[in-house]
Amino acid sequence: MLAISKKEFWFVVGSQHLYGEEALAQVKKNAETIVTALNDHQTLPYPIVLKELAVTADTITSIMKEANYQEQVAGVITWMHTFSPAKMWIRGTQLLQKPLLHLATQFNESIPWETIDMDFMNLNQAAHGDREYGFINARLNKKNEIVVGHWQSEDVQRQISDWMHVAVAYNESFSIKVARFGDNMRNVAVTEGDKVEAQIQFGWVVDYYGIGDLVKVIDEVTDEEVASLFEEYKQLYDFDYADYDHDTWEAHVKVQAKQEIGIRRFLEAGNYNAFTTNFEDLYGMQQLPGLAVQRLMAEGYGFAGEGDWKTAALDRMLKIMAQNKDTGFMEDYTYELTPGKEAILQSHMMEVDPTLAVNRPKIVVSPLSMGDREDPARLVFDGKAGDGVVVSMADFGTHYKLLINEVEAFEPTEEAPHLPVARVLWKVKPNFHEGVGAWIRTGGGHHTVVSLHLTTEQIQTWARLVDLEDIVIK
Repeated sequence: MLAISKKEFWFVVGSQHLYGEEALAQVKKNAETIVTALNDHQTLPYPIVLKELAVTADTITSIMKEANYQEQVAGVITWMHTFSPAKMWIRGTQLLQKPLLHLATQFNESIPWETIDMDFMNLNQAAHGDREYGFINARLNKKNEIVVGHWQSEDVQRQISDWMHVAVAYNESFSIKVARFGDNMRNVAVTEGDKVEAQIQFGWVVDYYGIGDLVKVIDEVTDEEVASLFEEYKQLYDFDYADYDHDTWEAHVKVQAKQEIGIRRFLEAGNYNAFTTNFEDLYGMQQLPGLAVQRLMAEGYGFAGEGDWKTAALDRMLKIMAQNKDTGFMEDYTYELTPGKEAILQSHMMEVDPTLAVNRPKIVVSPLSMGDREDPARLVFDGKAGDGVVVSMADFGTHYKLLINEVEAFEPTEEAPHLPVARVLWKVKPNFHEGVGAWIRTGGGHHTVVSLHLTTEQIQTWARLVDLEDIVIK
């Protein structure tokens, strides 16, 4: 996927001088053992770096200030090996601007009943320290994550891993830049939004460009570049010529190849990692970008149609969180209302994300009534099965709101020989009638980002970090 800078997480262990140097030496040794084991085990997606013991307020404050200014630091994990008076943590915690995870663990998994003494009790009193430290985080309204359990537990490591992905996405959110090619689709309400507030709250930069700015770059693409990319298409996709002669069909596909190269070049020049198009803004374009957009989404670019910059930015952010696995722009299209089989067919006029494909996509050329241009090429495939989340963001005037609906996607069982677009099918939770009703009642949009890789808890963790209201339907 689109590269992001290398990230790491700092591991900060709380204690105090009260216990003496011998005890602190053991605390440090145990912390080193944990960090080495977690890094060597490779169950976590990012490395952990052990910092000096947090035994004074000055040390804690210095560590947190440094974490803020080190670009590679995506977050801080804290562990209270012993009791660590929480007044020492106030200033540093106030200053910390990176995500914080409190790991409520203990070096030993079991209590050694035959040998336990007060030295052991004083050294291994995370149960004591966790509550003191937890109080100050709650008092400061820190919105930190808490993971409870033994550090060697697979479930604990999974939770840390999930949080790490959220923390990286949170940091990278402030580097999201959206290029809008054309404006929003006329008269559509839910795709509007306050761009200034989005930049303040989420870090998203949204820039408008007239379609002519993009056309100029596309026109500079050479025939040799197009031919080279077309050869790549041959390796990756099946070709469905249908009723077109080969020369005409390939000419239409090569228009998309030219657009793909041009759009990518434009985005790279401006350091954009998300973009929108609009079928109402196509002056100078031979086709509405379809295959071109799908290819860029597969690389990790965020996208949404009809100028919906909020969903494009959200798509990019969730792709980072999911490492671009099974995550992409989507639109509710058609209900299946047969009793007992209720579901929603998800698609778009062309731009369905190939990360959701269960089979090898085929390139199809087919007429498109919207946009009044040549028949555009697009990738057609069936969507994967699996549990997931569908997410929508909307501006309600006074605040942004995030809607999350848990879904169960399933592979289509019926052929659709006349449908020239990719399709994804899912059932909403808790059931069709309650799920759809709640979505509509709370103002969920028709443009969404779906992920069969992320969890509701991960989305909510991000929402808490950015003070975003979230509503969960499950």
